[in-house]
Amino acid sequence: MPIPGSGLAKGLAVTLRTMTKRTVTAQYPDTQPELPPRTRGVIGLFEENCTVCMLCARECPDWCIYIDSHKETVPAAAPGGRERSRNVLDRFAIDFSLCMYCGICIEVCPFDALFWSPEFEYAETDIHELTHERDKLREWMWTVPEPPALDPGAEEPKEIAAARKAAEKAAAQAAAEAEEARTAAPDEDRKGERQ
Repeated sequence: MPIPGSGLAKGLAVTLRTMTKRTVTAQYPDTQPELPPRTRGVIGLFEENCTVCMLCARECPDWCIYIDSHKETVPAAAPGGRERSRNVLDRFAIDFSLCMYCGICIEVCPFDALFWSPEFEYAETDIHELTHERDKLREWMWTVPEPPALDPGAEEPKEIAAARKAAEKAAAQAAAEAEEARTAAPDEDRKGERQ
């Protein structure tokens, strides 16, 4: 007949044996994980690109993006021009306690102001501290890695190809005008010598 409590004693013996040994597997707090290059962590804000269009806040299914702004009048750039008004960002905050990390806000941003940051260590003891303002979002922006290089055998993007062709055409035209001006200058010098 088994002795009452022997199972508990065996379990405690196993626990005591394993407590004194070193860990076999690398665990997160002691060893940082190797993350893939484009890991989804938190959302970073590139404030200079934000035009306060509010698309990210409108499209967010969790309504966790808070944006406040005001209109500012910009004086006319040239005399006789008219004044323009533009939106100025006052507050941009994301409540990560509500966010489900779907990435819709990043996809709909037409000005590339939002990016995925690989940062994932932002745990808080109070749920109200998970609402991060634009200063913290800007800090996370600088942890965003560069996009991966294009495949050397891939076709060049149409926008880049068009811009390159336009630049080459403008450079060729400028070189032709400079050559024409250079060849015209000696002729004018010779005319001055004859007179």
